[in-house]
Amino acid sequence: MKTRSKRYKESQKQTEVDKVYQLKEAISILKKMSLPKFDSSVDLHFHLLVDTKKSDQMVRGTVILPHGTGKKVRVAVFCKGEHEKIARTANADFVGGIELIDKVAAGFMDFDCAIATPEMMKDLSKLGKILGPRGLMPSPKTGTVTNDILKAIEDVKKGKVEFRVDKQGGVHLSVGKASFSEDKLYDNASRVIEALNEAKPASIKGKFMRSLSIATSMNPGLKLAV
Repeated sequence: MKTRSKRYKESQKQTEVDKVYQLKEAISILKKMSLPKFDSSVDLHFHLLVDTKKSDQMVRGTVILPHGTGKKVRVAVFCKGEHEKIARTANADFVGGIELIDKVAAGFMDFDCAIATPEMMKDLSKLGKILGPRGLMPSPKTGTVTNDILKAIEDVKKGKVEFRVDKQGGVHLSVGKASFSEDKLYDNASRVIEALNEAKPASIKGKFMRSLSIATSMNPGLKLAV
């Protein structure tokens, strides 16, 4: 049996095991919990009623958090020519064409998001087995394959995050840091919940969300009303 820390047990006393909370109340309780020494993330955990073996029930998309993620996002842009100048002007952290692709192939992974122009995708495809499993492969569906490099970088820097259902029907997404105010966490979390509802596949006619909870790192989660 996993042994819980004293801090975790103290936080657990502030929750009711079977209670289903409204979002505002849950965030208020999370803010009062004893937190680890680092600025922990606040995460939403969805369990969706989808069959992930069916292509028309895959849930994937992006959402821009109104108050950002609370962390610096390192952006790599795969492009060449005029787009390189634009990417550097937009403060992309790493910019390049074939040389950047070769660098990643050799083991370089110091970035959190990858953006590419359409003309680079043929060359970038050889990084599929490296970037794919990490959720970093650029895709037109998430706006990370585009000629509008400036907007793509700005969106990511503002707090654009990607979500995608896993094989168990789960979606797990950070909505900020524990240091955020209750209002900022509420705004971010509300927008994520809206985005997930908007991404409901047309083939799902009934209930979409089986369950939803919110938690900070290394603390107990709170069940939310769906």
